[in-house]
Amino acid sequence: MKDFPWFKHYPASVPKEVDCTAYSSVTELFEESVKKYGDAVAYECMGKTMSYNTLDKLSEDFASYLTQVLRLKKGSRIVIQMPNTLQYPVAMFGALRAGMIVVNTNPLYTPSEMKHQFKDSGAELIIIVANFAKNLEKIKHEIPAKHILITGLGDLLGGLKGMVVNLVVKYIKKMVPAYDIPQAVSFKSALAQGAGHKFKPVELTLQDTAFLQYTGGTTGVSKGAELTHGNIVANMQQISAWMKPRLKESEEIVITALPLYHIFALTVNCLAMLKIGAHNLLITNPRDMPAFCKELSKKKFTVFTGVNTLFNGLLNQEAFKSLDFSALKIAVGGGMAVQKATAEKWMAVTGTPLAEGYGLTETSPVASCNPIDGTERNGTIGIPLPNTEFKVIDDEGNTLAVGERGELCIKGPQVMKGYWNKPKDTAEVMMGEWFKSGDIGVMDGDGFTKIVDRKKEMILVSGFNVYPNEVEDAIASYPGVLEVGVIGVPDDRSTERVVAYLVVKDKTIAEEQIIAHCHESLTNYKCPKEVYFVDELPKSNVGKILRRKIKEAHLEKIKG
Repeated sequence: MKDFPWFKHYPASVPKEVDCTAYSSVTELFEESVKKYGDAVAYECMGKTMSYNTLDKLSEDFASYLTQVLRLKKGSRIVIQMPNTLQYPVAMFGALRAGMIVVNTNPLYTPSEMKHQFKDSGAELIIIVANFAKNLEKIKHEIPAKHILITGLGDLLGGLKGMVVNLVVKYIKKMVPAYDIPQAVSFKSALAQGAGHKFKPVELTLQDTAFLQYTGGTTGVSKGAELTHGNIVANMQQISAWMKPRLKESEEIVITALPLYHIFALTVNCLAMLKIGAHNLLITNPRDMPAFCKELSKKKFTVFTGVNTLFNGLLNQEAFKSLDFSALKIAVGGGMAVQKATAEKWMAVTGTPLAEGYGLTETSPVASCNPIDGTERNGTIGIPLPNTEFKVIDDEGNTLAVGERGELCIKGPQVMKGYWNKPKDTAEVMMGEWFKSGDIGVMDGDGFTKIVDRKKEMILVSGFNVYPNEVEDAIASYPGVLEVGVIGVPDDRSTERVVAYLVVKDKTIAEEQIIAHCHESLTNYKCPKEVYFVDELPKSNVGKILRRKIKEAHLEKIKG
């Protein structure tokens, strides 16, 4: 075994290598957890709990519906588009047990964003929450999916409570716009139909694809990272080993405020914690901070994951500061950089360090994390997980020495199979077994790595990637816009905010008009927060707009 510099900083009880082939698939690990933890609580949402046994039964019913009612074949793509609800793990584990490929989709996507992912993945079934069905109605004739399931937020809360939640959401809060999708079947009906058939297990291997997690690049074209059962099992094993010194089976309560459709919460919260029989508390709407804090006050939670903006938002709530943190063992931040001020304030309020981890959709996602034994180093992404290697390279692909700045590359069993049906894009990011992250990093002599910049021009807003070309395309479609350049600028609350610079023919165009136009085709976090009008944009000698120059000028203007 190579003597990597980070080995000397591994927590004493964490192995440098773990068995990443201990299970033949995610479903085998799931079934083992069901046998071990049975009637223990697996998930809780809005006060309703679901045991491992109940999750087993319902996911089995859903798998039977997919294979024996709809007659879908192994490898069919199934879209799940919903926030954190009890329906999510039922649908997700059911789809995997049926041998299907899960396509996770943000429920806040606009119709055009949905259409791209649904068409690109070739999805045959879409499971969507009623709140967002109106958007699906607008594109249902333009996508390949033949089957649609619709669920209400309260569908699995049971009896009167579920009925009340659905009525309040639809008629009091008016969060369910009217839609017309005649072919749609209710999720509850699908479960009932599936229960009428005997479940027939589907044979899976580590080479089979489990998830398509859509991400993007500087082109703005969303790509599906193809994550196999092997990738996910490996990352579950790696994460479990990293956390094991502090966590105990059947004793942990995990706060899951990040959406399960996001790769961070999917692997770390939903899957890795399943292995130790943890109780996952699902938060459907973490933006409602008072309600979120009220939920937290009811539990002696032990594990908390999130992004910097979530931690920072909570720390500004008096109700959060007054909570009992005596049971909290681990807090991990990922998805975006954890700011030093946030980590320090978190420690002061909770008494527990906020350890920063690092990963990408393409690495399932966790590649490194700070040790959780009190030796974390703020401002770094920690050290690589077991079975994982890091190196830093220059533009020619040469490995750089410790302390030199270059592109961070990652090697490990959690690295994706490739981008779905995009061999050229895959070849651009793979260098043999090494994945080129697109992030500029520097590793110190102890193996701790610091991310100093991003090679790609993507913008990071609260843990989500925003691609300039996509925003520019939306703006350019507005009548009277001649040229547009989109950049990301530092923002204390969300890492970066989107800013647009325009050259326009019609001088009466206002900032508000451009922003409103963007909201018609883009999710909120992708829309520009500021719009500036200029006479010309900096360009290269071949006429390419130079975003780097726009950003430099903008930052200089702010300083001035």
